Amino acid sequence: MSMSNRYYTVSWDQLHRDSKALAWRLNDRGPWRGIVAITRGGLIPAAIVARELEARLIETVSVVTYNEEERGLPQVVKPPAAAGDGEGWLLVDDLVDTGTTAKVVRALLPKAHFATVYAKPKGRPLVDTFITEVSQDTWILFPWDTEAQFIAPIARSAAAR
Repeated sequence: MSMSNRYYTVSWDQLHRDSKALAWRLNDRGPWRGIVAITRGGLIPAAIVARELEARLIETVSVVTYNEEERGLPQVVKPPAAAGDGEGWLLVDDLVDTGTTAKVVRALLPKAHFATVYAKPKGRPLVDTFITEVSQDTWILFPWDTEAQFIAPIARSAAAR
């Protein structure tokens, strides 16, 4: 990751609000046969969406594309067996970034409705519904990846460049 990247920190409260907003958007598009959560990032948003939509059947798909912050070739390590071709299913992830994972999962579940909480421009065309768009050079720091600590003011860090 280069130093020109931006960081956008998402708190647990914000993630909950944004995931609930996603459920509001999806409510009239159902009913859904079930939800497929893209692990690991989609697990928590999928749980919130499932609660709000009263969905009880939850499946997972696991595609590994990252090792820490380095991108690699996507590998399906756990397919969503119960979802068939995705017809009537809601596919949920935290973020669509470059679309690498989205393309793999779309190929597995071509008829699913794909929803993410956050979307970047390169991946946005691959999802059907999302809540917040961020720039491609923004690295989203999710609450499960961070701890609270002091950060210097923007003006101070900008002056150091």
